[in-house]
Amino acid sequence: MTDRPVTFETIKQKPGSLARAGVIHTPHGDIETPAFVAVGTRGTIKSLKPSDLEEHVGIQAIISNTYHLFLQPGHELIKTAGGIHTFANWKTPTMTDSGGFQVFSLGAAFGKGVTKFAKGDLEATEQYHGLNVYTKELASVHGKLCIVDEDGVTFTSHIDGSMHRFTAERSIEIQHAIGADIIVAFDECTSPTADYAYQKEAMDRTHRWAKRSISAHRLNYEAQKKQGLYGVVQGGRHFDLRAESARTLAAMDFDGYGIGGCFSKDDLGEALRVVNENLPEDKPRHLLGIGEPEDIIEGVAMGCDTFDCVAPTRLARTGTIYIHTSEGPKKISLKGEKYKYDLSPLDESLNCEISRTTTKAYLSHLFRSHEMLAAHLASIHNLHFIVNFTKRLRENLLSGTL
Repeated sequence: MTDRPVTFETIKQKPGSLARAGVIHTPHGDIETPAFVAVGTRGTIKSLKPSDLEEHVGIQAIISNTYHLFLQPGHELIKTAGGIHTFANWKTPTMTDSGGFQVFSLGAAFGKGVTKFAKGDLEATEQYHGLNVYTKELASVHGKLCIVDEDGVTFTSHIDGSMHRFTAERSIEIQHAIGADIIVAFDECTSPTADYAYQKEAMDRTHRWAKRSISAHRLNYEAQKKQGLYGVVQGGRHFDLRAESARTLAAMDFDGYGIGGCFSKDDLGEALRVVNENLPEDKPRHLLGIGEPEDIIEGVAMGCDTFDCVAPTRLARTGTIYIHTSEGPKKISLKGEKYKYDLSPLDESLNCEISRTTTKAYLSHLFRSHEMLAAHLASIHNLHFIVNFTKRLRENLLSGTL
């Protein structure tokens, strides 16, 4: 037995594979893995009520954003309210990220459309050779300032341009106040176009910040009884750096591990294999910010336990939904002309009242009419789809039919 607040139990391992089904035990309940974790960036899953998560979606866990909650409404208010569970009326286990990806998106990637996946030939893209340099002009533009040094990161708010600073210690302090079950060590997430030398520099800095994050967490006796701490594997698209990062963090006293940074669709599986072969088998592994159906299949096969991604709700708000087909999951845009007259259900194979009783024609009409209900219904459908898609992978693992 252990007195750690977050522990992992393997229920079944697929023979000759990294794929596994398990359970993450947290103070607010268990997460049966593999599992999809819904993204509640600002303390809300956009357009959904807390009751929707239980009644229609079956969410097991939610991840919130440290950077955004720090800026608005502020971590002190959330702490005064009793923590994120009380403040947002969430009953499931929760996570918070470290703010590291927002550092990346506000700095190196700002305005360049860089995402978790590299696009095209990296050799032909603009190369990123370091950090933004402070200028008065840059500081005057909201959200565009991001300066990384050995101690931490200075950045401007995307809301009002005010200047702030995150260090490993500060990130942990903020996450302690927010009160999620699982918190994440501060890390530097680099652009996929950064060269090898900078990827290694940022990875080494992430490891030093990881040690400082552990120290900051252990100094708060009350927090360490209620919150588990994950370290974040970095290393870009370089397998040797990924393996080194996994080994280095595995030697530290973390409760679990996040796999961060950017990937190529082509090398995602191999990158995850290299990482998870070097992480402890008795700790949970979370793939940060990646969770389309094909990515979840790849991640489960390579030993990831949980996933989060904004795609299901972001796509839903633009009129795109997931459906099952004989060839597997597919995305369709209900704004297409043919769906104006399609009276078939969104997806009657799902055990979701909204998916089985709402027609494509009706939801298409709502989007064309710019009705608020459109995003609500589509978001429930997409989240239910992806949550249960991942749940079925778990069932297949347990039955030996994956």
